[in-house]
Amino acid sequence: MAVIRFGTDGWRGVIAQEFTFARVAQAAVAAAQVLAQNYGEAAAPILVGYDRRFLSQEFAETVAQAVAQAGFSVLLADQPASTPAFSYGVRHLQAMGALVITASHNPPVYNGLKVKGAFGGSVSPEITQQIEAQLEQAMPQRLGGRIQSFDPWPDYVSALQKQVDVAQIQAGLANWRVWVDVMHGAAAGGLTRILGNCVQELRTQRDVLFGGHPPEPLPAYLQVLQTTLQGHRGNQVGLVFDGDGDRIAAMDGQGNFLSPQVLIPILIQHLAQHRGLSGTVVKTISGSELIAKTAASYNLPVVETPIGFKYIAQEMLAGKVLLGGEESGGIGYGHYLPERDALLSALYLLEAVAVTQKPLEVQYQELQAKTNFVSTYNRIDVHLPGAGAREALLHQLAEQPPTVIAETPVVKTWGGDGYKCYLSDQSWLLIRFSGTEPLLRLYCESLTPERGQAILAWARHWAESSAQ
Repeated sequence: MAVIRFGTDGWRGVIAQEFTFARVAQAAVAAAQVLAQNYGEAAAPILVGYDRRFLSQEFAETVAQAVAQAGFSVLLADQPASTPAFSYGVRHLQAMGALVITASHNPPVYNGLKVKGAFGGSVSPEITQQIEAQLEQAMPQRLGGRIQSFDPWPDYVSALQKQVDVAQIQAGLANWRVWVDVMHGAAAGGLTRILGNCVQELRTQRDVLFGGHPPEPLPAYLQVLQTTLQGHRGNQVGLVFDGDGDRIAAMDGQGNFLSPQVLIPILIQHLAQHRGLSGTVVKTISGSELIAKTAASYNLPVVETPIGFKYIAQEMLAGKVLLGGEESGGIGYGHYLPERDALLSALYLLEAVAVTQKPLEVQYQELQAKTNFVSTYNRIDVHLPGAGAREALLHQLAEQPPTVIAETPVVKTWGGDGYKCYLSDQSWLLIRFSGTEPLLRLYCESLTPERGQAILAWARHWAESSAQ
């Protein structure tokens, strides 16, 4: 059985294969010990939360019992909630951390464990390394703790309402239809609790198969939202959250996909121009160049990090950050928590629409004109055959990296997290293995859709042939 290893955000595994009750209890106790060593105070509890996946509640109850038996006070959620709700709960309840049962956007056969620190965000790689090391050691015996239940929603909803002008949003959206696809996930009901009936949620019922696909906000999985938007006329906006409510994407009134690469520049503009906020903009290496150009237009500094919100969180803990965002839709705000939060991002996007009375796609087009930068972005995931495929590709990149891609010279490369190639036509290609699934991810930004498709087609062929 595979050794427990923490990836981009937590430990994930196939249910009943790697992810079993015994292994979850083992990982949870090790995580609790490390949280206590780094953030612990005698009276501080550990929160335990969960999403809507298969057996998530039962896994959470097992975690709570194991951690309590190890001597810790536990606050166990009485219902599913978004992961950001538990991150907020850590800070609000002055806990030493949280253990959340969720596999986020992964396919339905997965479940996982996310670990949040006392600061209200994902723990650093150094902390997860300590947890992995703790797994190999005998657990110290302590007096048994106790388990109490709590409702994670009310305080979290109240906190989000304070981040925006709720009345302005409700009034400004009076003539708009706002559709929210929660993808059967843990964020169901959240935006309705905050804004009331000015939003209409889709796919709110629990479905442990998530309609037969991963609860990830990608175009291929959003037919319900797209069909709903195309079935109505007038001013519309569509929002979508992933399975545990920490990632966001959107659709315009015609059902066209608006990726986080589109949303992040809009959010920067809204926070800087309409809310008067400032600070560093943090982007990952897979982020669009428009993010940096929009930040520059407001004289905001930009920092680039590896992929994974924990790296963004470190920047938030170190200095004043306006916004930190990932290509995958994880976006957080330094003035709130060092944590990504899809519901808060949704509120800011709706506030931007309410203030400007302009659809999101129009705001994006105006930003492109303002910065004189028009590009397209796409990402594909490649399943590679055989256990040695990853090693073969890593060897190829190390020994014979591409110098020409889709008939275009590579002018610069970066190898800090994956392998990023900058091309002479202002395009870039990022080749990177997923931190949570056995996938090769290929990211591309280019000046035209056709050029992007050609680069990704080249990259797929290169990967499949090199993995042989």
